[in-house]
Amino acid sequence: MIDHVSVGVSDLARSARFYELALAPLGMTRLIERPATIGFGKTYPELWINLRPAMARVPADTGSHLCLRAKGAAEVDTFHAAALEAGGISDGAPGLRPHDRVRYYAAFVLDPDGNRIEAVTFPNE
Repeated sequence: MIDHVSVGVSDLARSARFYELALAPLGMTRLIERPATIGFGKTYPELWINLRPAMARVPADTGSHLCLRAKGAAEVDTFHAAALEAGGISDGAPGLRPHDRVRYYAAFVLDPDGNRIEAVTFPNE
């Protein structure tokens, strides 16, 4: 199992604001702040953003992707709206995504540096 993940960001203050607003609907808050890193989570830092001042925007075709679990479709919807309000870019509006093995509801956004972030839930219907 994965304990935590981190993503690089070029502007820590801008990204802290983005993640603080985008992650709030998923129950995650800023838990730890250090000069070049901030940890977000529910009870411990599960997601870190790390300052990389010389970092270029993440190219769309790199496959960089982080998925976070939501409790339901409403949380996915709120995550997407909050992320857009915080300066993110939609990379897939909230919706049901039926696939051959599993049916899920998700939304995708790009953070200010181009990191692809998803919120997902698995409806019982």
